[in-house]
Parts: sequence; C-alpha cells; structure tokens
Amino acid sequence: MNAKILIVDDEPLLVKGLKYSLEQDGYTTEASYDGIEALEKAKEGDYDLIILDLMLPKLDGLEVCQKIREISEVPIIMLTAKNDDIDKILGLEHGADDYLTKPFNILELKVRIKAILRRMNKKDNNVANQIIQIGNFTINTLGRKVTVGGKEVNLTAKEFDLLLLLATNPGKVFTREELLEIIWGYEYFGDLRTVDVHIRRLREKIEKNSSQAEYILTKWGVGYYFKNIYQ
Repeated sequence: MNAKILIVDDEPLLVKGLKYSLEQDGYTTEASYDGIEALEKAKEGDYDLIILDLMLPKLDGLEVCQKIREISEVPIIMLTAKNDDIDKILGLEHGADDYLTKPFNILELKVRIKAILRRMNKKDNNVANQIIQIGNFTINTLGRKVTVGGKEVNLTAKEFDLLLLLATNPGKVFTREELLEIIWGYEYFGDLRTVDVHIRRLREKIEKNSSQAEYILTKWGVGYYFKNIYQ
C-alpha cells in the first residue's frame, strides 16, 4: 500500500528527515509547518495517517487534532516535546491514536506507522458487513459508524476498534495489556493509562451516564468487558 502521510511540525530539519526516511520506505508524504495550514490540508487531502506535533504556531496540535476528529477518523500520531504524562493524556483526550516523545527513534515511529496502517487495511477483510444492534445504539461494522439514539457518534479509529472488540465478545474480560496488544497491534511502548483514557472517552460518547456505565463495564483489578446482554 502506498500510504499517504501528512507530517505536521514547525522544525524544517525534522520534517525533512522524516520525509526522506518515510519516502525511502515507499510512503507518499506532504508537510505542514503550522496548525492552520495543517488543518486545511487535513480537510482537503485524503491522508492515511497524520504525524502531528503538539507545539505548533498559529494553532496548537491539540486544537488541530480535535478539529480533525470532528470530520475524520484518520489515525493520528502525536509528537510531544516533553515527557510529561499530562501532554500524552491530553493528546489522547483530544483524539490522538498514539504518541511519541521527542527525541524519538525513527525505527520506533516506523513500527507504529506500519502497525496502524496494517490494522486499518485489514478492517474490511476481517469484519463482516453487518449492523449490530445493542440497546439504543448500533454498530455498522463495514461503514465503521456508530449511532446512539439514531444520531451518529464520531469515534476515533481506536475508540471504534475498542467498542467493536468488546461488543462482539460480551462478558469476556480483557486486561489492559491484552487491549493494548490487540487494538494497537504491536508491543506498545507507552503505559496502560492509554487504555483508560480511550475507555473513558468511549463511555462519554455511548453511555447515557458515563459515571454509571451500562455497557462497558470494569472488572476491578483486572480490566474491562462488555455487558453480556444475551444472559
């Protein structure tokens, strides 16, 4: 697959290096150097993945990520200049699928890119075209759409994958380690809170009361599972 990647960073040397390295692997790349330009390109371009720096001029990476999520579920890898947990968590809260802390190893970035793209490419082949009806919401597995009370809910790629995995395995408890391995598709380099952030965002979008979840439940000390409505 000749994937198209948008690189967004205000450091010309870093962008130049990333473009060269990724293009050597067969990717098509484009670049933006500020948040406003990046958002415009994301709206107009058909990208398979976006590498997005947190600190950008004109419009910061968090705002760009959030606005992209309003129109697209394109995978986003956030780059953070600091190793603070709050930066990573904020990136995930705003819709990023993954994050890397600068300075990073280009080989690690490539592993993450390949894993995300491989998983996205398998979606149509591995999931049947069907509508799953659960309570007041539906999951369109091929169209990758979720509606709650008849209204479509905008989920990120990882949020949709989590929901589909849990909903199609009702009653099965998944540890956070298992969810990282299955959903992220490789040996994850981050921490387990990544799963917690995505589960919380997912609950906020599909549950009537996210603080008293009806569908996505917690097995304390173990992990998460979907309520078995067939019992």
